[in-house]
Amino acid sequence: MNRRFAAVLVAVLAVFTTVPVASAQSTPTLSNIRTGQHNGFSRVVLDLSGLPAEHRVSEVGGVSHCASGTPITVAGGGVQEILSVTVIGAAAHDDDGNPTYPGSRNFATPGLSTIRGVALTCDFEATLGVAVGYGNPASWHRVFTLTNPDRLVIDVGL
Repeated sequence: MNRRFAAVLVAVLAVFTTVPVASAQSTPTLSNIRTGQHNGFSRVVLDLSGLPAEHRVSEVGGVSHCASGTPITVAGGGVQEILSVTVIGAAAHDDDGNPTYPGSRNFATPGLSTIRGVALTCDFEATLGVAVGYGNPASWHRVFTLTNPDRLVIDVGL
């Protein structure tokens, strides 16, 4: 009987030591927001530690903080339109709640011809919100991801 018990115990221990522990994949995090002027358009780049699950884009008249509902005025004068970009599966903080993006959460972009300002509107439950304010309501926009390094790109042009 003791041999049988010992054999079962060894088998059970073998299973528990060889089954890998499931690891939770970390949410991609924002590390920087860069802006730049190109021929015919202005660009905002969100540097991320990985690609988000998806992003959604809409033109809106105003934005508010996703958790409190407090209205946010996008920095920069002459903002007539706002492009609201919701990044699903990304955050501006790590798994322990520490900020991964050290920059301003609402800033003017004086060197850009089309974009007037950028504001973070949400960082809650793996949802990152970014508002891009621009001056010309007839402007076009495109939003896409790039890899090596991973980033989300927002272009606004005339």
